[in-house]
Amino acid sequence: MKAMILAAGLGTRLRPLTDNRPKALVELSGRTLLEITLSRLRAFGVTEVIVNVHHFADQVVDYLKSKKNFGMRIEISREDILLDTGGGLKKAAWFFLEDSSRRYSKSSDSNQMDEPFLVHNVDVISNIDLRRMLQFHTENRALATLAVQARETFRPLLFDDHLQLRGRMVGPDGKPELVSHAVAQAFRPEESAPPPFQALAFSGIHVISPRLLPMLTEEGIFSIIPSYLRLSAQGEKILAFRADQYYWRDLGRPADLAQAALDLNKT
Repeated sequence: MKAMILAAGLGTRLRPLTDNRPKALVELSGRTLLEITLSRLRAFGVTEVIVNVHHFADQVVDYLKSKKNFGMRIEISREDILLDTGGGLKKAAWFFLEDSSRRYSKSSDSNQMDEPFLVHNVDVISNIDLRRMLQFHTENRALATLAVQARETFRPLLFDDHLQLRGRMVGPDGKPELVSHAVAQAFRPEESAPPPFQALAFSGIHVISPRLLPMLTEEGIFSIIPSYLRLSAQGEKILAFRADQYYWRDLGRPADLAQAALDLNKT
């Protein structure tokens, strides 16, 4: 199985720790965030990974070389300018599509053309059951599955009772922006209340079908979330995997690292 680790960001919230190194090489309990993420993916069965880099990119390359890629095939996707999550994935699409034609020529099973892959932020830590998440994605024939939780967030996503992505909350007032009937539409202010969708926080972990990659028609720098909203509006399955029972923490600030270290000591 393949995966992508999103590690290109500047890590501004982690300053001063990222003043002279990339966030991927910031340490938690003596291990870099990149090592922690790679180890977790390897334990899940991932053998091939692509890592996008930008801030102090050469440090990441040298680090992986010194660790002999942790026994995995690891490719680097260099971003001269930060491409955001969608642009970064689109640039790395070749990695997930490189052997599709070979597999197709050897088998008539179309499922072999659609082996899902993982996308994982380098600055999150969790014990979310990736096997269950992959099983959920596969059983529902989803285009993309997002690990979500019912917790506080500034940018919640909105899902219906079937766990289909239906919109997001936007702006300082947190107004719903909904998708329906194959057309993206803004929530009308004169309505007294939004439809009964579940507002859930995205956890930075996705399972994605390679079928999605040619559907990324956006260009340049773009977030993956608007792409998901557009595809949901077109009838594609963009689903939520409820991960409320699992430990998860964003490691975006030094205080988050300190708390995560305490949490790990308790386990």
